[in-house]
Amino acid sequence: GVITTLGILVGVGTITNSKEAVLAGVISIAIADSLSDATGMHLAKEAEGECRSGELWAITVATLFAKFFFTIIFVLPILLFDLMGAMITGIALGFVLLSLLSFIIARIRKQKPFKPVLEHNLTALLVITLTYLVGYLVHRFIS
Repeated sequence: GVITTLGILVGVGTITNSKEAVLAGVISIAIADSLSDATGMHLAKEAEGECRSGELWAITVATLFAKFFFTIIFVLPILLFDLMGAMITGIALGFVLLSLLSFIIARIRKQKPFKPVLEHNLTALLVITLTYLVGYLVHRFIS
């Protein structure tokens, strides 16, 4: 959810230069991505056939709320700052969240955290770069 939201924040912000559009995009992705991933998780676990009904629904609801929370948190910088400030703050927040989540998951799996933290942050950097370039090109050629 963090990486997807960074893509929306940077891509839509670059294309539109509109806080309202970015805010609508982030809220929309919070709803759509959360429900989509929760449904996907539900279907995948259901297909595995290894979960009881209660466990299946617990996983589904946990996915829904976790994805929604980690996306909707990006609304705060949009509300607090101008668009450029929101984008910069959102990017910083995204890297912090990705680093913390990657670190915690690596520790739970008893892995060294450096590689997952690096991989996830490089993925975010790639998404930010590509969505910025797409936003810039779309804005340039449509305007």
